[in-house]
Parts: sequence; C-alpha cells; structure tokens
Amino acid sequence: MDVRAELETGAGAPELFEVVADLSTYPAWLDIVGRVEPTAAGPDESGPAWLVDLVGRVGPLRRSKRLRMVQTEHTPPGSATAGRIRFERHDLDGRTHSDWVLNATVTAQDVGSRLEVHLHYGGSLWVPLLDRLLSDEIRSSRERLAALVAS
Repeated sequence: MDVRAELETGAGAPELFEVVADLSTYPAWLDIVGRVEPTAAGPDESGPAWLVDLVGRVGPLRRSKRLRMVQTEHTPPGSATAGRIRFERHDLDGRTHSDWVLNATVTAQDVGSRLEVHLHYGGSLWVPLLDRLLSDEIRSSRERLAALVAS
C-alpha cells in the first residue's frame, strides 16, 4: 500500500521540516499515532529511533500496532534545496516484519512551504481498512499540522 499526501502552508520550510522530522510531534497532529517514545539506536543505525504506537478505529473495530521506526535520512531544507526526511521500520527482535517507510520532502515556496509525504506499507493485513483510515486521517490532520507549525 502506498499513500501520498501534500500540504501547503504559510510557515517557513525550516519550521515545517523541524516538526515533520521529529516523530514525537506526530501524536499532536495525527490521530492515528497514539504514542511515540524515543528509544536507543541499534548497533548499525546512525539516526535516532522511536517506538510508535499506531491506533486505528473504524466503527466498532479498533486495531493497534507498535512499530520501531528509525530515521534513515535527515537533510534540512536549504535556500535552494528541498529538505528530506525518511523513517523506516526496523525492529530488533530478529523476526521479519512488513515494511513501513515514511518519506517526506519539504520545499520552500515564494510564500510559505510545501510538504509532500509518501507512506509505504508492505504488509497485507487490513489493507482496505487501513487505506480508508489513512485517507480520512490525512484530510483531518492537515489543519492540525499547519496550526502546530505556526505556533
């Protein structure tokens, strides 16, 4: 499953990038992220890591999932270059898990900035439900993210 979303905001690219690059801010603007805790980086990891609890609700159904996400790319935006951030699932339990990859690009515009996000989920569990849930969540989170960046 691949989900893409965009946001244009009056906030500057550095401010937007700072929020999107820090997974601990996600519960404040993305309801599907219930909780985020920093955790130690693994032996072969160069970026910070977090434990992320995803919570999905559709009607009476509720599903939760804990992922260990690692920042694998962190390139802040420059005056003429886009900022790039990438998080990848990397659990340290020795088992094979479905891919979760979040790529975000922040670009400065004449006024404000633009965020482009691509979320890839390589599993098959609950995909039709997850696709609907993420689409609804993206629509409702745009205003919360813009307000958080502006504050």
